[in-house]
Amino acid sequence: MPTLSIDIPASLLSTLTETAERDGTDTSSVISAALAQYLGTSYHTLFQVSTSGALVAGVYDGVLSVGSILDHGDFGLGTFANLDGEMVILDGRAHQVHGDGRVEVAGVDARAPFAVVTRLRPTSDTSIEAVSDMKGLEAHCDALRKSGNIFYAFRLDGHFSSVRARAVNPQQPGARLIDAAKAQSEFHFSDIGGTLVGLWSPGFSSAFSVPGYHFHFLSDDRKHGGHLLDCAASSLRLRMEALTDFHLALPESRNFLAADLSKNTAGELAYAEQAH
Repeated sequence: MPTLSIDIPASLLSTLTETAERDGTDTSSVISAALAQYLGTSYHTLFQVSTSGALVAGVYDGVLSVGSILDHGDFGLGTFANLDGEMVILDGRAHQVHGDGRVEVAGVDARAPFAVVTRLRPTSDTSIEAVSDMKGLEAHCDALRKSGNIFYAFRLDGHFSSVRARAVNPQQPGARLIDAAKAQSEFHFSDIGGTLVGLWSPGFSSAFSVPGYHFHFLSDDRKHGGHLLDCAASSLRLRMEALTDFHLALPESRNFLAADLSKNTAGELAYAEQAH
């Protein structure tokens, strides 16, 4: 990360040190958070639209536009109204991977029922070797995580020997996510350059998010992508950011307000996230 040298009064330095010790952090983190607040910009912040439980229950209304989502982040993932494909947000652009495999840049007026985004500012940048499958990929990412109680963003770039991905197809209103998963389209790519857009969420977030790892893939030529099911690569560049500020925007649509979201949907969500 860039280094900044400044002159501050001794009294302010004393207060800064005391605050860092009280909060169990370092002075750099306190200064960065204070600057972000003063400048009105997000810092280690994850912004989420709606909840995973609402998706499981079949609430697919397009509650927020892509343009509004991009106001909150330049890196992330999600889906589109009526489950019309997978959303991959990379370098400030939202891409839509359709069920027939087509990939296009989503217009700012396109709507989404669920999305999770951040302004990616990596705090770790390294290279990893010999990823043979999803378990190996997750193990490399696990080695960088220092806690199981905060959120993380992962970006992995490189050349993949194989990628297995999927995309959901548009659904009828009210259809549950588990039914959509049974009719999803799967894609197999070989010898392809691309990027993995990934998020890791702690277990306690299962009530409103996707716990564990969630990756979407987008090829370098922006012609292929989808929700990642498996992959293999000889070497990848891995960048990571720890996210300690979480914002959840709940819809005000009629379907969301009327839905019964009190049930435990972890089983259905896990099924929908896997290959079939």
